[in-house]
Amino acid sequence: MTARRVLLLVVLLAVAPSLEAQGNNQQGNNQNNQQGNNQENRKSDQIEPNAGKWRTWVISSGKDFRAAPPPGSSETRAELKSLADLISHNDAQIKQQIKFWDAGAPAYRWLDMIHARHFAGITTTPANSPYPHRVYTYVAQAIYDATVATWESKYYYNRSRPSELDHRLQTEVEVPNSPSYPSEHAATAKAAALVLAYFLPGEAQAFQTLAEQAGWSRVLAGVQFPSDYHAGLTIGRKVAEQVIAKAKLDGSDAVWDGKMPSGECIWTGVNPGNVTGANWRPLLLKSPSEFRPAAPPACDSDQVKAEAATVRNFPRTFVTNYKAFYWQSPEGLNIWPYRYAERWIAEDRLDRNPPRVARIYALISSVRFDAFIANQDGKFTYWYLRPHQLDPKITPLFPVPNHPSYPSNHAALSAAQSGVLAYLFPTRADFARALAQEAGNSRVWAGIHYPMDLVAGFQLGDSVAGVFISWAQTDGSQ
Repeated sequence: MTARRVLLLVVLLAVAPSLEAQGNNQQGNNQNNQQGNNQENRKSDQIEPNAGKWRTWVISSGKDFRAAPPPGSSETRAELKSLADLISHNDAQIKQQIKFWDAGAPAYRWLDMIHARHFAGITTTPANSPYPHRVYTYVAQAIYDATVATWESKYYYNRSRPSELDHRLQTEVEVPNSPSYPSEHAATAKAAALVLAYFLPGEAQAFQTLAEQAGWSRVLAGVQFPSDYHAGLTIGRKVAEQVIAKAKLDGSDAVWDGKMPSGECIWTGVNPGNVTGANWRPLLLKSPSEFRPAAPPACDSDQVKAEAATVRNFPRTFVTNYKAFYWQSPEGLNIWPYRYAERWIAEDRLDRNPPRVARIYALISSVRFDAFIANQDGKFTYWYLRPHQLDPKITPLFPVPNHPSYPSNHAALSAAQSGVLAYLFPTRADFARALAQEAGNSRVWAGIHYPMDLVAGFQLGDSVAGVFISWAQTDGSQ
């Protein structure tokens, strides 16, 4: 080997370590950059960082219900250690519970509980309301307000999720891209359970047990700390107290004085259903009479005689009959807007966005609440007789609801809820409105409403929906 080659080899050997170090440094820098980018991407994709500022239904604001500060670093380290040990003991039953409560947004299971009880006929005669839609409304509003309050605290304190502090922690579910403290599942569950217990006191303990299970499932899943759980329960309880206080003052406990008008075109019957509904306190309407329809024509007019003939001569088919029965079923009466919303939530991948889902449920239920009040105002202003009372040749398909005819509840309530669905899911707007049209039409097919009842009901429902859509457009969620 020549002297020159020996010298070159020595130089290369001398610089090799520094070249390797530079390579390692570059690799480390690339990894750090990638981690930084991942963190930035995760931060930019955070779940609704401004939801804590959204307008609330019952509580004054999310800020006013802010949780106490989370534990400090030393307490958090201790929680992490105990959390790892807790998760290591998860058995098949616990994992099934975690999966159950993780099936959708935190609100999903609680609304489903109301569906199940409505199918079983339980929500039609609870201790504190014979009106299922009151249960839906106040539970949904409690869930929404608890979610907003939770989100305000989340992004105020910005506490990291357990697995972000200890990457070795094995979680049972996907880690939500939002701060850990407080627990949204615990807050939602506690709020829903307490409001449900108000309406169904016989199940109070069962609801409490489910609330604890729902909130604690997120701890067992490794995505929240025990302190997150306890703080969430506190928020949920405070929100529920406010919601229950509001429910007690809505006027639904009024007792009818028994006074009925009389006359040629007046509905005849006893103990009319929903008779006090016209005097409930609306959520957003200025008054129950804000959208009161014009008076119906006299029952001996040519128009009404022609409409009665339309009802009498309608050519019923298997299809129109089964659709009429569907819209008279528990699902057709109360549940259908939630079913379609849940389907579209899943299709649009919104089920991992608790604030959006809670907002959807609250709007759907709340618009029905006011549409109901407004429509009862019309019914018990005019007390108009049903088609079969005017024309005995009309044979209703099933028992006629025990209250006046004009305007149609089905038309008004379905128009109001489909209008909100169309706003929330604009790509399905035409379908949502078609559902409302079918719901209303089914009452003529069944022989229990005049066509004019539908026209007035649709117009009223659309007007009520407009009020709620205007509210939603300025609720801060845009």
